[in-house]
Amino acid sequence: MSMFGQHARVRAAQQRMSEARQAVAAPASSLLARGERHPLIVLGVAAGAGFVMGRMNVHPLRLPGMGALVGGVMSELTALGARFLAHATAEDA
Repeated sequence: MSMFGQHARVRAAQQRMSEARQAVAAPASSLLARGERHPLIVLGVAAGAGFVMGRMNVHPLRLPGMGALVGGVMSELTALGARFLAHATAEDA
């Protein structure tokens, strides 16, 4: 492959990455703002997730690639739970 073809592929990948970052920026900043408004809820959800993982004896680093997978899933579930609780608390207030 020529250098120009590789350069075009790199530019296209950079463009896709930039678009993905912009798509994630608004929900992430909203979640951070909710976390700042309700820090105890976020801390409680994170502590609960850590407790559950400890009680289930989850050792994701024993299998290659599982650490990232389980960590990503747990962080996503924690974020969803925190978002749900923050939204529910905001509606009650």
